[in-house]
Amino acid sequence: MLIIGLFLVSAFLLQGALGFIQIKNFTKNFSELRRQGRVLIGKNPKRFNSGSLMLLSIADDGLIKEARIMKGVTIFAQFKSLSKLTDHYLQEVAADYDELHCFDRLTRQCLLNAYRNYIDFQAGKLSSDAYDTSVNVFSMPLFVKVQQIGLGVTSTVKQRYKTFRNGD
Repeated sequence: MLIIGLFLVSAFLLQGALGFIQIKNFTKNFSELRRQGRVLIGKNPKRFNSGSLMLLSIADDGLIKEARIMKGVTIFAQFKSLSKLTDHYLQEVAADYDELHCFDRLTRQCLLNAYRNYIDFQAGKLSSDAYDTSVNVFSMPLFVKVQQIGLGVTSTVKQRYKTFRNGD
């Protein structure tokens, strides 16, 4: 039991350290784009599938100066430049079916999320959860996996108890 506990603590600490590196990468990229002006963030978070995060440096009229995207399942995902969007207007790209379908599904979803944030910002209706930077530690993949295992064990024990109690 001690070994399992040490393993879980080690995995949690390793995930935290590597997550810190990923946050540092995000901060570096965000700061670089922020020096150019406004930055739009488009996100498509997933728990078990590949998620994505897009940073768009835009002018006041919606012209995309630079775009970067991070896609992946692990904490080793890094931002990559997305030059196809540079010097295009966000409004036009989001409204053009052919233009959108030049990108994969994750990139499209991020781009449309960024566009929705842009419209909400322009209309003065950006929701308060867009500013929410809090992190629920228990939603991290390690805790989710432990919770699933725990639920599986609990349901198995309940089934066996019912079977034992009924005398089958």
